[in-house]
Amino acid sequence: MQLIDRESEKKEILKRYRGLLRVYKAKTPEDKKLVRKAFDMAVDAHKDMRRKSGEPYIYHPISVATIAAGEIGLGTTSVICALLHDVVEDTEYTLEDIRGLFGLKVVSIIDGLTKIKGIFDQKTASIQAENFKKILLTLSDDVRVILIKLADRLHNMRTLDAVAPEKQIKIASETIYLYAPLAHRLGLHAIKSELKDLALKYTEPEVFASVSRKLRESAKGRSRFINKFIYPIKNSLASQEIHYSFSAREKSIYSIWEKMKIKEVPFEEVYDIFAIRIIIDTPIEREKSDCWKVYSIITDYYRPNSDRLRDWISIPKANGYEALHTTVMSHTGQWVEIQIRTKRMDEIAEKGYAAHWKYKDSMKLNSQLDNWLDRIKEMIESPDVNALSFIDDVKGYFFLDEISIFTPTGELRTLPANSSVLDFAYAIHSEVGSTCIGAKVDKKLVPINRQLKNGEQIEIITSKKQTPKDEWLNYVVTTRAKTSIKLALKKERKKYFKQGKDKLEKWFNQADLEYSFENIRKFISANNFTSLIDLYYAAANDKISIRDVKFFTASSTKKGWLNFIEASGKKGYPEEIEKNGKPDTRKINMESLELPPVFNMENPAFEIASCCNPIPGDDIIGLFASENMPIMIHRTKCPDSIEQMSNFGNRAIKINWDKNESISFLAGIKITGLDKMGLINDISRIISSELNLNIKSFHLEAKDGLTEGEIKLFVQNTSSLDHLLGNLKKIDGVKNVNRVD
Repeated sequence: MQLIDRESEKKEILKRYRGLLRVYKAKTPEDKKLVRKAFDMAVDAHKDMRRKSGEPYIYHPISVATIAAGEIGLGTTSVICALLHDVVEDTEYTLEDIRGLFGLKVVSIIDGLTKIKGIFDQKTASIQAENFKKILLTLSDDVRVILIKLADRLHNMRTLDAVAPEKQIKIASETIYLYAPLAHRLGLHAIKSELKDLALKYTEPEVFASVSRKLRESAKGRSRFINKFIYPIKNSLASQEIHYSFSAREKSIYSIWEKMKIKEVPFEEVYDIFAIRIIIDTPIEREKSDCWKVYSIITDYYRPNSDRLRDWISIPKANGYEALHTTVMSHTGQWVEIQIRTKRMDEIAEKGYAAHWKYKDSMKLNSQLDNWLDRIKEMIESPDVNALSFIDDVKGYFFLDEISIFTPTGELRTLPANSSVLDFAYAIHSEVGSTCIGAKVDKKLVPINRQLKNGEQIEIITSKKQTPKDEWLNYVVTTRAKTSIKLALKKERKKYFKQGKDKLEKWFNQADLEYSFENIRKFISANNFTSLIDLYYAAANDKISIRDVKFFTASSTKKGWLNFIEASGKKGYPEEIEKNGKPDTRKINMESLELPPVFNMENPAFEIASCCNPIPGDDIIGLFASENMPIMIHRTKCPDSIEQMSNFGNRAIKINWDKNESISFLAGIKITGLDKMGLINDISRIISSELNLNIKSFHLEAKDGLTEGEIKLFVQNTSSLDHLLGNLKKIDGVKNVNRVD
């Protein structure tokens, strides 16, 4: 047993508290006293608590408060709330205790930060989704709740090593799916980038280690290049008496990896691994003209790429970001991105909403960030209470890029990228949206589902005879439009409530199934309906029949997941190859997987997810919807599994492959190269003759001197796949070979 050195820990706690005070700038002595009072309360409340790592728990709230003050720029109230954010949930202190010492505002924020243990029904589909929804609900009261929550998540990610592997993957997936985009939307660029990097560290540790190593190895060469590149620019800026500072910021590891995947290039061929930032010190009234002046100086020395010029000063991004971006050709023939900002713009870019609020009055204008927050509040107040539906809606609107659209009178409106005419109509008014039959875009007539582009001018055309249709939900991305359409459809479907209820009750009786609330709930879940109204509407309009009820009755009386799959007539198993290499049935022996002890039911069934086709050697996760459904085996980095772990983390389990060489799995590879005689023969020879692998499909197409193709084949594990990729890369004329999902 390891002895605890209480005296050393006490010194470390005080050292960390002094570190907090160095970044937190108290405006008055009274503020400093309040923070000290909160610190003392937190120390007392958590005195006997420890983190998974064995450290005193108080390290966590001090770290969260330090991030809130130093990295986000929040003030006294937020620092107090960060220090006390776990007190109510984890200790005997109550909100009333906090109210008496610190007032209503602190209580309100801490209440929003308190986790949701015990307040939601255990049958809730997703604890994570409910938790995230609760966090967003506080936006209508105080955005600091979310900012402190992001600080809390960042520190948890920085200390994730102490958590069990299956929890690491679940928390990392939730972070990359929900929290990193949220940080981006609130303008917290540095926090967003670090959250994504840390998530990658746990979802794809080999990729993270590889890119990190290559960044370190190439650091000296980049430094020499940057010094030579900026030398002439520095001289010109100095001669024109422009006060400036330079910095070179590397892209995050995650964004470099994304670029490598999208462009299908190795690390060495990613040209924009870093960006040079020029920050000028100039009065607000001269910001725009001075930024363009710096741009003019840069282009005196380096030729710009006109397609890569971005003016986010004239029209800032929705998260408040302002800057001029340009990409120029360097002296070595390498493209270099340059970002031009003022000190104010830089502070907003790094500290997001907190800095935006600081400058709001001096700018004397409504930022797009305020407009965005107003729209989020409107979204949160929608009557749709289903947490998973809420998260789906929030994704489509909350995290996308923005486009700027003009009304017929020249008013500027901001919408998410991919918004349609219908989205714009609902943005004006719900009645305009519900009666929209088309629009004039730049004077040309277009249908309601036409996607809008940046800078277009829209005039909506309406008709009193028009009403919302089911398919409209496929045309829109904004939450306001989706909510309005759903409300209109629900109102229409309520007319069929009694007719559908009577029909369904009759079918249940004919199938000898009790017409009870529990059976109806299970039937809704089994048939993917979102509500009772939708179920009765489907019954009334013959979209379901007594056959569906009988199938549900039959499947619910079976025991075991394998029986359910067999009863449904579905064969969802991966391809298998016998030892002789011939394709066999679509079943796979359970011995190919090592399941954790929690799976003690007889003959559990499973499916290999077709979205990512995992093979032995891949890191995998098991996801299951209910006890009547098979376990779905996904790669941990699969976008679908990341989304599901974010929403259904309580249904995810870590699974490992067993070593079973008799089974082969379907994998896909993509080949790019030069169009040359004999290329197909060389590829097939290596796959079939040399490595004795079985090909399922082979598609190769030559165009304009290049050949591109995809091959699906069966391999036993990632080692055999890597061996194949290495051999194919050696073929003369082959430029790139990559695994594809």
